[in-house]
Amino acid sequence: MSNSTNEKYIPTAEDFKIVGPDTAQNEVIYKPSLTFWQDGWRRFKKNKLALSFLALTVFFAFLAIFGQHLTKYSYRAQDLTQKFLSPSQGIKTGHYLGTDNLGRDLFARLSQGIRISMELSIVTAIICVIFGTVYGAISAYFGGIIDTIMTRIVEILMIIPSMIYIILLMVVMGNSVKTIIIAMSLTRWLGYSLLVRGEVLKIKESEFVLASKSLGGNFIWITLRHLIPNTLSVIIIRLTTDIPNIIFTEAFLSFIGLGVPIPQASLGNLVFDGFINMDSYPYLFVIPAVLISLITLAFNIVGDALNDALNPKLRS
Repeated sequence: MSNSTNEKYIPTAEDFKIVGPDTAQNEVIYKPSLTFWQDGWRRFKKNKLALSFLALTVFFAFLAIFGQHLTKYSYRAQDLTQKFLSPSQGIKTGHYLGTDNLGRDLFARLSQGIRISMELSIVTAIICVIFGTVYGAISAYFGGIIDTIMTRIVEILMIIPSMIYIILLMVVMGNSVKTIIIAMSLTRWLGYSLLVRGEVLKIKESEFVLASKSLGGNFIWITLRHLIPNTLSVIIIRLTTDIPNIIFTEAFLSFIGLGVPIPQASLGNLVFDGFINMDSYPYLFVIPAVLISLITLAFNIVGDALNDALNPKLRS
């Protein structure tokens, strides 16, 4: 007995077993399988309706770029011997959608109208995004009296309806694509500035922004590296819903004679030409009107789907 009590006990590995779940891997940080944009695209692809209208938008873009090369007729060329050909009559001579009152090819004019409308809307939207984003970021980042003054300026400018600004500028500066871009850019950037300001106010006190400040990051670095990238999702959503509004505004201005000047083709003056001859030749009105409706509908549905995909917490 004395020998057994004096022996030293040496523990073995079997005496120490983990009780409960193994927590050895708790501190391992795994790289996310999907980025924010990849996850958003994954959710967007589940919306089959949005995918179909996205394909329709790509098709319109294809027509805008290559439409003039798909027909042998120019959108300016006139042939009075071929005027008022319906689509069923014109397709025999290469006029896929017929001709108008001056014998001009309707397909060529529609593709040119889509091109002008999309160019105008995209350039206008880019100008508004750049100026509105910079203005809103400066206002929210510095805050205080600077934010108050800059916000009051925007609110004062937004009191008067934007269409009044646009029509006045069109009357003063004359009809041209350049004038329309300037006129609409001067009013539409206001919404982007308020949108970006609200988003920057939410994130400017976040830990990663404060850490960047403590490491010596200046306003330009913090804005370009942290603030603007974190507002891109809402900017893109606003952009996809704003482009059809710009297209519709241009069509309205052209319809009342303040938009793209003739003989240039735009969706607005095509609708106006068709409206004049609607009783006798309804296809001249129906085709461009349906086209405007489809473009507007496609962008709006894609924009709503992007909103659901990039902001899943806001979905009902």
